[in-house]
Amino acid sequence: MANTSGNAYALTCLCPIEKGHFNGTAYSDEVRHRLQNWGLLEHSPMAKVPQTYLCRYFVLDDVYYESLAGTEFGGTFYDFMSIFSDKFRRKALPREDHLKSKYIVFSCNLHGDLDAYLRGMWDAISDDIQHIWQFCYGFDQVKDADSFVAYIKKCQLKAALFFVGSNDDPLPEQLKALYLKQEFSRFAAEHQGMPAAQLQQAYQTFIQRVEPLNLAGPAWTPGLSTL
Repeated sequence: MANTSGNAYALTCLCPIEKGHFNGTAYSDEVRHRLQNWGLLEHSPMAKVPQTYLCRYFVLDDVYYESLAGTEFGGTFYDFMSIFSDKFRRKALPREDHLKSKYIVFSCNLHGDLDAYLRGMWDAISDDIQHIWQFCYGFDQVKDADSFVAYIKKCQLKAALFFVGSNDDPLPEQLKALYLKQEFSRFAAEHQGMPAAQLQQAYQTFIQRVEPLNLAGPAWTPGLSTL
């Protein structure tokens, strides 16, 4: 499947936002504001969702065109004729398609099964989900984890380009590996030039502290860029 790479899954969905206003603000702008507020939090709500490799949210207002008509003979002819009438100028411009709605775009790389992930997402942050999605068409039918799964899958697009910055292992294993890498680098820098006997004792103390084989022990905190 285009959406999978090993144990990783690429989810992209476009959820149409209703036309309307909330306290004088367009629904789409209100959603954008709420998503921007997530960025001000020390920990994103998505950090609570199990098996999230990475994710991105944004509001898509429309599709935009940057190209102009080419310089083939037809375009040059219409450019010349536009001197006499503006309809020739308009005819020379490329056809543009526009969206009928504005959309919440939710793009996520995750580990494992999509349905299980979305149920875990609902269980972890259902209040945040409802706060963000409440102005979307059809979201008023979402009442529980099962209906949330169905809603997201109805809005899902097939992934055309797959990116995941992971090694295909479950998230807890990757968080533990990041923690060990960071802590071991710090240990090496702080113990340069130490006599062998003291270094061995310090290393044993280090291993006891970081618990390499214990995934439930000290680990990297989801959502943080540094320890």
